[in-house]
Amino acid sequence: MATSRSEGFDLSIPDDATDEEAAAIAAAVSAHLSAQSAAAAAAGEEAETWQGDRWGFAGKVARLQNRDVRVPTDAPTDPWSAAGRASRF
Repeated sequence: MATSRSEGFDLSIPDDATDEEAAAIAAAVSAHLSAQSAAAAAAGEEAETWQGDRWGFAGKVARLQNRDVRVPTDAPTDPWSAAGRASRF
């Protein structure tokens, strides 16, 4: 069985696969990964994340509420929503 590792994915093609079958498997996987990439881009390349802002928000909570919090990565990035949930962090 031939195995290829690329971008964190393992692709295994059976040893008894013909060249056409191996090409079809590789094409199907490539199409799937391209579709996932396109869907992620369509969902918003500029999707808001907490990247770089989590610690700033935690610092603001510390200054205003005199307590230390750990902001979860799945917390809402909208400032109003995040502020409303700050007591749960």
